[in-house]
Amino acid sequence: MRKLVLETTAPFQGLPELVAYDEGLFETEGLLIEWVDREAGIEKKTALDVTSPKGVNPFASHGRLFEQGKADMYNACEWGNYCRVQETGVKSRQLGRRAIITYSALVVPPDSPVYTPQQLANRTIGVPFYFGTHYIALHMLEGFLPRDMIKLCQAPNGSRFRLASMLRGEVEATTLTEPHITLAEKKGCRPISSAFFHGTEVASERVNAETYAAFSRAVREAVRRINANKRGYLHYFIDYHGKDDPEIAALTIDDLRESRVVVCDPAPIPLDEMQRTFDWLKSWGMLEATASPFDLVNLDLQTQAHHAAFHSREVTS
Repeated sequence: MRKLVLETTAPFQGLPELVAYDEGLFETEGLLIEWVDREAGIEKKTALDVTSPKGVNPFASHGRLFEQGKADMYNACEWGNYCRVQETGVKSRQLGRRAIITYSALVVPPDSPVYTPQQLANRTIGVPFYFGTHYIALHMLEGFLPRDMIKLCQAPNGSRFRLASMLRGEVEATTLTEPHITLAEKKGCRPISSAFFHGTEVASERVNAETYAAFSRAVREAVRRINANKRGYLHYFIDYHGKDDPEIAALTIDDLRESRVVVCDPAPIPLDEMQRTFDWLKSWGMLEATASPFDLVNLDLQTQAHHAAFHSREVTS
């Protein structure tokens, strides 16, 4: 068995990996998975005076233990991972897209006068910089507003903390993921806009093509099982958060929407999409130290691993 140490992941960003772990799919591929808690000891607060990612640590959560040599891989949003890999001190590289396509919504409190994205002009929106719910806010708003009218501030990673911050009146809107979108709706909050986004896997030099191919095969089987019975896996969203949150624990799977859970086979990052993502990040003043997106992805290992995973599936199916 090959040992692979992963940073912890929540269902909204890692449901297939959690299913693969619980149902023994990694062991079937000869992998022994160990989880390390990336959230331990992290302060959760809103900082109204922090209005851009400049100067913010991209490794405040995702990649924190990885950069210390305590994990072999982590997954996070694709946009943030380009930025993290640029700043890596341990030669990390992206290896391909993760399996889940994360659903996120931009939400306002029940008493908000905002009903459309355009009405968020110059209103304070709390986002966790370098996380998917930061970048998706920009994507959802720049079609409605000039960029200089999009006003962000630093809010904690973890949807529960951002929802609480918004309901305390610290920010006027925030981005959430499931199951906290559902909880927010139960509290009378209104989703103003929503969208899906990709994430990627980041690995150290200790992860070779054979190991990543085995990882991907296990995740592919988890994807197949989830897509065959989405309702049967909705409890993950409640169980994961409900152990520390009685309001989430009180939800049932009937409260959650299957349509918000989208998974597909992990795959290489398409080169045209890679370039567009890179150009978009640069247009927002990020990735200033990187000349090409190819510097941030191990293209050879990505190709080898995904070919091996796909070819093995064809041979064994």
